[in-house]
Amino acid sequence: MSSAKGRTTIEVGADGVAIITIINPPVNSLSLDVLNSLKESYDQALRRDDVKAIVITGAQGKFSGGFDISAFGKIQGGNVAAPKPGFVSMEILCDTVAAARKPSVAAIDGLALGGGLEVAMGCHARISTPNAQLGLPELQLGIIPGFGGTQALPRLVGIAKALEMMLTSKPVRGQEAVSLGLVDAIASSNELLNTARRWALDILEGKRPWINSFYKTDKLEPLGEAREILKFARAQTRKRAPNLMHPLVCIDVIEEGIISGPRAGLWKEAEAFQGLLHSDTCKSLVHIFFAQRGTTKVPGVSDLGLKPRRINKVAILGGGLMGSGIATVLILSNYPVILKEVNDKFLQAGIDRVKANLKSRVKKGNMSQEKYEKTFSLLKGALDYESFRDVDMVIEAVIENVSLKQQIFSDLEKFCPPHCILASNTSTIDLNLIGEKTKSQDRIIGAHFFSPAHVMPLLEIVRTQKTSPQVIVDLLDVGKKIKKTPVVVGNCTGFAVNRMFFPYTQAALLLVEHGTDIYQIDRAITKFGMPMGPFRLCDLVGFGVAIATGSQFVLNFPERTFKSMLIPLMQEDKRAGETTRRGFYAYDEKRKANPDPEIKKYVEKAREVSGVTIDPKLTKLSDKDIVEMIFFPVVNEACRVLDEGIAVKAADLDISAVMGMGFPPYRGGIMFWADSLGSKYICSRLEEWSNLYGGFFKPCSYLAQRAAKGAPLSLSEDPVKARL
Repeated sequence: MSSAKGRTTIEVGADGVAIITIINPPVNSLSLDVLNSLKESYDQALRRDDVKAIVITGAQGKFSGGFDISAFGKIQGGNVAAPKPGFVSMEILCDTVAAARKPSVAAIDGLALGGGLEVAMGCHARISTPNAQLGLPELQLGIIPGFGGTQALPRLVGIAKALEMMLTSKPVRGQEAVSLGLVDAIASSNELLNTARRWALDILEGKRPWINSFYKTDKLEPLGEAREILKFARAQTRKRAPNLMHPLVCIDVIEEGIISGPRAGLWKEAEAFQGLLHSDTCKSLVHIFFAQRGTTKVPGVSDLGLKPRRINKVAILGGGLMGSGIATVLILSNYPVILKEVNDKFLQAGIDRVKANLKSRVKKGNMSQEKYEKTFSLLKGALDYESFRDVDMVIEAVIENVSLKQQIFSDLEKFCPPHCILASNTSTIDLNLIGEKTKSQDRIIGAHFFSPAHVMPLLEIVRTQKTSPQVIVDLLDVGKKIKKTPVVVGNCTGFAVNRMFFPYTQAALLLVEHGTDIYQIDRAITKFGMPMGPFRLCDLVGFGVAIATGSQFVLNFPERTFKSMLIPLMQEDKRAGETTRRGFYAYDEKRKANPDPEIKKYVEKAREVSGVTIDPKLTKLSDKDIVEMIFFPVVNEACRVLDEGIAVKAADLDISAVMGMGFPPYRGGIMFWADSLGSKYICSRLEEWSNLYGGFFKPCSYLAQRAAKGAPLSLSEDPVKARL
């Protein structure tokens, strides 16, 4: 995304082959400058008599990562004029490159994604290195391929494979691309250009076929079969992504080209692309794309020029679900790990859990047996601190018990080297409390993984007033190496994610006690796009955890918690969630959740205890009302988290909601979604409910002030405040 202009260069060799090179570091993205320059270089090559054939390639071992995504925001905001519809797909690729009387070959190394692959498909042949990645991931950004990909890809690999590549956004490697017909031959990086040059001259001399991708038909399935494939793809897409339009638009555009020919298909593609570019889904997904890359920018930390130190060895305390999950993540990224437990039985159980995590990867075909053995050998067990004398980082993952954690941190201070990072995976306990009995507060930090740790993509890095910037930089680097998205937050009860979402379950409990149906709430929330509703989530994490975390919030934020006895009453009856096969749902042997009619009696009992009466209005809420009554309190708490400087910026909360809680990315994250509804609307609804149902819904001052001005919630007015 560099501000220097991207460009292309042209060099003509003695053999009469012009090499056109795309230059726009780091991934040679196709900015508007690059596209204009590509057209000029191409026109020049076609005009020149000393040019017989053309090879297109990318600088620095990368063909092109696709259209420059930062241009989307500029086009959506109206700061930059969009290229006229069909400029790239029709004018440059179909009518200039593919239709030229001089053959062109794409020489692909590194990656050809999105627009990059579309440029390559405009050429008459493609040569790739065996490990180059080729794909059309545009749907991840809420749009469709817009440079002719919807028309060229089905004609090269067939409709079924093209649909799979576009709808899943998954790239293929060069080696596989040859067998699919997407690439014509494989060459090593050193031989790539020479092979491509020779291939281009061979086409010219009639030794190789001269193929225009847009008019190739031998790979297209017969019309009847094609219609069946498209029908099936539509049905699958509606089932998998009921809230998304753009995958269906993509299927329509592919179909148009098959029925009415490539030109009609290209026009429909251009039209659809323009429309989708301005859709809420595209704006949301582009926001998430940049927000995810922006989490490592932390004022006062990442701008000090500090280099991350090398972490050679990590120790983990506690081999339970979290500890073993964290150990799995670390050894998968080649960190040697010591797992410490209190006795043999627990230690063996922890090691077995790690083993099972790795074994499931082998079973799914994501890991070879040899890689499994090598990875597993990085894990060592321990029952004491002897082997901690040379560790660079410790992550404590024992149960949420303050005095136990305090004891552990005093011990760690004695046994670990003075540079060692002392991290805790606590999800709710104040870090100052944990490190209270030590003199090492500058190296104490929270490394909060989400369960299951080897699956969930978020890592909350929690700093206190005393945590040194160096330690934060080190942990950001570890986060990146273990392929997590790290978000730096301040220290408070629940940090960012759990604190933001504590009103989520509470709002649901409040509604139920006032007469809303449990299962209707879960259905409305899943329909909105969450992986599961609040009650199904309670069952999954277990009532023990739900009560432990809930009580932390009741203790710390008494004025805005809704105290319900529903979960404790169920727990008294040995219902504790999915593990006991009974919680808010009843579970069969396959762990399938079914509504349980017995729940009614617990709800009635809880109502008696809290003295709440049924409100007829709340027994017949629409799905929209349910979503708002459950998520607006979350927005309200997110505003507090931002206002207190716990989060550095609103976009970090968006990423936290998406990656920590499964908030739908196509809605842009919690704050982005809130701003699409407007602070005024949210505040007025919360005030209305606050008058009817109490302080739980009362808008915080930050939200009220923004609403009074009609200002968005996301913009931070005072950058100094966002420091900590």
